[in-house]
Parts: sequence; structure tokens; C-alpha cells
Amino acid sequence: MMTTTLTEYFAPQPTSAARLPDPVPLLRALTQGALEVLAGVREVDQLARWLSEDAFRAMATRANLSARARSARGVAPARPSFRILSIRDTAPSDGVVEAVVIVAGPGRTRAVAVRLEGLDGRWRASSFAVL
Repeated sequence: MMTTTLTEYFAPQPTSAARLPDPVPLLRALTQGALEVLAGVREVDQLARWLSEDAFRAMATRANLSARARSARGVAPARPSFRILSIRDTAPSDGVVEAVVIVAGPGRTRAVAVRLEGLDGRWRASSFAVL
């Protein structure tokens, strides 16, 4: 007889892409939210629901570094102005979406790389990088 530990019982359960909503609106919202976190006008906790623990920790670390850099230069946080130029997404396996979001700002164009995984009936970003 197999027994299930409490940790295994409460572990996130994979969800098929067929049972999940279109990921593009989430990719847009996460990109906007992340850029606002890095600019210092949004708290990283507001994105916690959509980020895995590792992705959340990485975002919090990057936000802290951005805040320290702004402080060292004496620059106040300001809402970023940008435009999403394109979103390219692919599904390497069921319940997984990998995407690149191209964002144009006043000074430069950036790429945001995101990996979404379907867990517990919703998309969660397991990897998120602003390049």
C-alpha cells in the first residue's frame, strides 16, 4: 500500500493547457507588473500569486538591487512608460508555455522571457527574466 505524505498531498498539481485560459493576457499583465516592480512603483508581493517561489525570490532580489541603485543615484521611483511590441509564445509540452515579450521604452527595447506552467487550474510563472 502506498502512502502519501502531507507535502506530496499539498504539492501543486499539473493542469492541462486545455483546461487553462489564454496565457497572453497574463503575459501582458506580468510584464507590466514586473517592470513596475523594478521601477519601484509596485510591490513585488502583488505578483506573488502568479509567480513560483523561485521566480518570486528572483524578482524580489532584482527589485531590491534596482531600489539600491536608484537610491545611490538619488533617483525617485517613477512609473515606467513602455509599449509591448510583440509576444511570441510556444508550448513545448502540455500545460507549459514559454514566451518572449518585446517591450519598447523611451531609452531602450527589452526582452522579457517567461515560462508559465499550469498548476492547480491556473498559470504560474516558474521562470521570469527581464533582459
